[in-house]
Parts: sequence; structure tokens; C-alpha cells
Amino acid sequence: MTGLAALGATPAAARSGGEGWVDTWTAMPQLTEPHNLPPAPFTGSDGVLADATLRQTVHLTIGARRVRLSFSNEFGGAPLPLTSVAVALPAGGRAGARAVVPGSTLPVTFDGRASVTVPVGARYVSDPVDVRVPPGGELTVTVHLVEGQRSLSVTSHPGSRTTSHLVAGERVAAEDLPGATPVDHWYFLSAVEAWAARGSRAVAVLGDSLTDGRGSTTNGNDRWPDRLAARLRERRDTHDVAVLNQGAGGNRVLLEGLGPSAVSRLDRDVFARSGVTRLIVFEGVNDIGTAAATAAAQEAVTADLVAAYGQFVTRAHAQGVAVYGATLTPFGGNAAYDDPAGLREAARREVNAWIRGSGRFDAVLDFDAAVRDPARPERLRDTVHDGDWLHLTPGGYALLAAAVPVSLFRD
Repeated sequence: MTGLAALGATPAAARSGGEGWVDTWTAMPQLTEPHNLPPAPFTGSDGVLADATLRQTVHLTIGARRVRLSFSNEFGGAPLPLTSVAVALPAGGRAGARAVVPGSTLPVTFDGRASVTVPVGARYVSDPVDVRVPPGGELTVTVHLVEGQRSLSVTSHPGSRTTSHLVAGERVAAEDLPGATPVDHWYFLSAVEAWAARGSRAVAVLGDSLTDGRGSTTNGNDRWPDRLAARLRERRDTHDVAVLNQGAGGNRVLLEGLGPSAVSRLDRDVFARSGVTRLIVFEGVNDIGTAAATAAAQEAVTADLVAAYGQFVTRAHAQGVAVYGATLTPFGGNAAYDDPAGLREAARREVNAWIRGSGRFDAVLDFDAAVRDPARPERLRDTVHDGDWLHLTPGGYALLAAAVPVSLFRD
């Protein structure tokens, strides 16, 4: 294992000699599929959210006394005009809450202005806002769009596993939104940074639906990165490590699918994030599962995955970022990915053998061993999957988090 000191990786806050910005929450931006656009009447024939208020909550992995928000229009088909934005504390401190704590609402500005228009393809960061959120706490972000976005190409993160709320008109400062339409997606918001103490740092996780949390509890914050963040907060020497979930359902390492490929989004989702000193790579099942069940296709995808993992390591080390490789979990019994000849399973095992034995990663997280059935190692344990033999239950995700050595995050 290559020590972090040997790589010269130090947190952004430490490099500045004091406090600094560290991302505390992220969601991978992607193009919204038609069925994940805002529900009627918030999507029209040529645009979305005209004169609408959108309220969303996000889970901060390290605490904050000051935050900045990032809004993405990377996949928008038109400029994104944000008329007004505010932050608040959600009622009861609950993820997905519709109401906010009375008196906690604060306006958000952009270069001192209440409104901003995010150009197509761009990401805009807000001015700092002084708001105190405890470690592992929730933050409410409310946005009003007078004009809406005049396109059906919209940037979002559909797999939020968190409830957002939509209501007509301007209700940014409202303490509650009675009659609002609930929707389990995040729109436009892609990151929250915390002004953090010296030594604070972040680990980014590149992943697919297993990291995005399919099978986890809506508004429960029990995806495996959430569980890992909770473990890190329990210890004095790792309590200031943020965990950035950059997973997305259907994502692949090599090819675009639901969202850009992992190799193409490495700069955007890892190196451009504030305070990242470590990267966890847990992705490749969708590449194997969508490649043809032929010997030639599986040999090719195996070789290409290994090459891509090597690129992750090379490029991350050049940025002073340590890389931890997670073995791919079983999918035997899954109707889409399991093939009768076992060619995809053979590819998975070969990829895992490389992850474990190549020596390229700074550490290996053996997620495969954590959840496989010892009697049938090509399958998940009966008790840890959500019924499709691919995705996990909250208990299964807890096993993944428990398989990550906390010592890897000490500086």
C-alpha cells in the first residue's frame, strides 16, 4: 500500500494553512430521463418549473457553520434562471421534510445578487451563507424559478432516495408548503461545501446504483456511503472526513449509460471537488452485465476495465489522491446479468482477482467477501439483497460500510 504521505496528498484546508472549503455533500449531475422530469403540472410542452418553488433536503456528512451551494446546468438545453434561493434547517432535522424550522431561513446570493442565470453547460457556486448544520445533519435548499427552465433537457440526480417538494408560485421563505407535490429526485443542486477546520478532508466514491443506494430507505440515509460517514464521525481521528457519494444508477466505467462514464467524469466528480484526498472506486458490474454473454465480449470488457482502473490510479496519484479499489459484488440469479454459461461471473472473478492482487490500488476493500454467500460465492447472501440478486438491503449496505477499514482515513 502506498502511504498518503508518500503521495504528497494533503487536505485543501491544510494546504492553505488553516480553514478551507471541503465538499460535504454531492450528487452526480446527469441528464434527466423523460419519466424523471418534474410531474404535472410542473413540466410543460417545452420547459419545466415555470413560476414554481422547489424545496430539497441534503445530508451533510461533516458539519458546517458556513456553506456554499453548487447548481449545475451541465445537461440543460437552455439557461437556468434561479430567481431566488434560500437555505434553512428542516423541521425535526428530517431528510425529505416539507417544512423548515421557523426563523431558520437565510437568503442565498451569487456575487451579492439574489438572482442568477446559470449558462448551458456550466456550474455556478453561491456566496457563503452562515448556517450551522451538525455533522450528519440535514440542510434544506429552496429555489424559486419565475421563468422556469425553457427546455426539457434538465440536469438532475434522479436517484435521490430523498423526497423533494414542488409548489406553484413563490414560496421560498414559507415555513411549510401544504399541498406541495412530493417527488423523489434532486434537481439542479449538485454539491454543498462546508467551511471546515484545518485537517478536514473528503473521500469521493465513484459508483453505480449500489453506491447511489437502490434498495435503501427513502429519507433514511442508509446507503453504504452514509453508513461509512457515520462510522468516521464516531472517531476523533476521522470525524472530519466527508464522504462524497458520486454514484448513479446504471452508471458504467467505460461507456455512457445513465450519466457519463466513470472514466469521463473523473475530473468533474473527483478532482474538481473541494478537499478530496482519497477516492474509492466501486464500479464495473454494469459494464460486465451489459456486455454480451460471449467469451470474446467478456474477455474484452475485463481487459478494458483493468486498463480503466489503472487510469484511475495513475491520474489520481498525479493529483496526490490515494485510490482504494472495491471488489465487485455478486449478481448470480439476477435476471438481466446472470448468464447460463457463467461467462459474466467468470469476468467478475477475474476483475476481482486483479483488484485484489495487482498491487495498483493503495488499499483493497473486499465488498465481494462481505456480502457473498459462502456456499454459493457467485450469489449474494439470501438476507442481504432486495429481491433482484443484485442490489442490497439497508442491512447489506451496512455490511459494505463495515468492510471499510477506518484506519485508511487517518492523516
